[in-house]
Amino acid sequence: MIYIYNDFGGTHTTSLAAAYHLKLLPQSERKLTKDEILNVPYFNKLTKADFGKIIFHGIDEDGNSVYSIGRKRNKYVVPALKEMSLLLQKKFKFDEKIVFSNTSPTVPFAMSMGGLFSRSLKIDFIGVPLLVIGAKQCCDNIFRLVKNTKEIGRTTYSENIIVLENEMYK
Repeated sequence: MIYIYNDFGGTHTTSLAAAYHLKLLPQSERKLTKDEILNVPYFNKLTKADFGKIIFHGIDEDGNSVYSIGRKRNKYVVPALKEMSLLLQKKFKFDEKIVFSNTSPTVPFAMSMGGLFSRSLKIDFIGVPLLVIGAKQCCDNIFRLVKNTKEIGRTTYSENIIVLENEMYK
């Protein structure tokens, strides 16, 4: 199985989700520390050049690959990836399940502003503290989102491609 976490920039909530998924972060809903947040691989590290790239984060305890992608505001990225996946599955006759999980609904205002200041404007002394505040605000939601994503991946047998919008985490 392949898990692909997606959101606007692909460097904040998707990195946290991948880290929870891979058990690089505590497996609980407790608030993360500043150091835990800032030590997550790819957290606040990706640039404009990385938009649209599928970033490999690792292999989970069940042997599943975990990726992320920043899609900007383009609502067609995930549907296009779904269609491409279906095409490849049909053409090459493989049935690897792929789960796309949208982390955008978990993003609080502080994280949006932190991303703007840090990634877009390159003003880290304002952006990074806001990102940490935002990550602390949403880490419990991200933990639950990942838990739900993994459960759906394990239990949904009728579809090979699953797209989770995760609106319940707003």
